[in-house]
Amino acid sequence: MAISDSDLSHLRRAVDLAREAAEAGDEPFGSVLVDGAGVERFAERNREASTGDPTRHPELDLVHWAVANLTPVERERATVYTSGEHCPMCAAAHAWAGLGRIVYVASAAQVSGWRRQAGSGPSAVAPLPITAVAPNLVVEGPVDELVPEVRALIEAAAGGAPTS
Repeated sequence: MAISDSDLSHLRRAVDLAREAAEAGDEPFGSVLVDGAGVERFAERNREASTGDPTRHPELDLVHWAVANLTPVERERATVYTSGEHCPMCAAAHAWAGLGRIVYVASAAQVSGWRRQAGSGPSAVAPLPITAVAPNLVVEGPVDELVPEVRALIEAAAGGAPTS
């Protein structure tokens, strides 16, 4: 499936949330849950550092919200747009909750490489592709048009440079 103008709009919103997270001192990730009619239903940014909870990834918060507020059919028809490819924890939760398509800007491999180049230590979790964890999910990305913006956020956070 090709990336549409609507997809790009939702991805830009996810990148804006990632920037907001970075400005708040959290890891620069943001995600948006859009229903089958194209309406944004929930959006969140990373909140690991600000809460002290290393599992406060926006994708996991979207899963929790979707399970509490959408029917299984609505979840299946939804799309999650995110600035970075889901980690294994979030990919598994997405699959278990029965959420639909995922569209991401930067891959886990890209993010891991940028962090390494900026001098960050290794992640606690392997940077696996979503489909290695949940092979039946419909996944699209990276989206090259927005990759430079996400790369700049990741490198700034990894190297301690300002994000604005």
